[in-house]
Amino acid sequence: MQSQKQYPRQFSFEFFPPKNDEGWVRLRATLEAIAPCDPAFFSVTFGAGGSTQEGTAEAVGAILEAGFDAAPHLSCIGSTRDNVAALLERYRGMGVKRIVALRGDMPSGMHEAGEFRHANELVAFIRETTGDHFHIEVAAYPEFHPQAPSAWQDLENFARKVRAGADSAITQYFFNPDAWERFVEDCERLGLDLPIVPGIMPITNYTQLARFSDMCGAEIPRWIRKRLEGYGDDRESIRAFGLEVVTRLCQDLLDLGAPGLHFYTMNRAGPTLAIWDNLGLAGS
Repeated sequence: MQSQKQYPRQFSFEFFPPKNDEGWVRLRATLEAIAPCDPAFFSVTFGAGGSTQEGTAEAVGAILEAGFDAAPHLSCIGSTRDNVAALLERYRGMGVKRIVALRGDMPSGMHEAGEFRHANELVAFIRETTGDHFHIEVAAYPEFHPQAPSAWQDLENFARKVRAGADSAITQYFFNPDAWERFVEDCERLGLDLPIVPGIMPITNYTQLARFSDMCGAEIPRWIRKRLEGYGDDRESIRAFGLEVVTRLCQDLLDLGAPGLHFYTMNRAGPTLAIWDNLGLAGS
């Protein structure tokens, strides 16, 4: 785990582009509430094939205007080199210095991936066209990508992204710290030396969490799943138990030497700030 302990600890937070006026009000309120945590950056997602690309740019603009670094997600599936180049130039003109480079999901009805098939090709293209202007984040999967044919091949895919020019990685969320520890150790054996920041998902809604986890391949340990199922519709108990579980997970990861945490906020400040307060990170 020594590779991770050498990096300065930093914390980041993820938003998705709002779909309506109410969503924009909530995003700005969340941004203001999280601001005292001194975030390294806020990342902003966008849908497959650029379905919410304009919303992503608007959210990025709002974050930059508030005085924080923004890291837009950039998906290469369904995109052309010209489209990606234009978007990179737009973000550079806005003052963006960090990109989250992803393969992304195939849009419904699309049968061909486009000019890019894998995230390492996108990373290489960003380096080719913009040099070192952007700090490039890539995705990592401690429990392995659900479409990977094997654990080893998934690690090789990650290595290709790193060797193409990635600066750091953000993981899919997980609830077993051993998964992150083993993933880092595997990366060290491959000679990969970059920050691998754990992605953290607060637990507030079991039905929603189970649906997300089934889609992305994140394992909910049986003991956690059974406890959550047992609470039924008791949302207060679900939130209290979820806060306890995720706080412990975060503390274990930090104790192991994680170079920070990346919170999937779902555009709500409360659950993330409750974890933050439990960890005693004020002033970190």
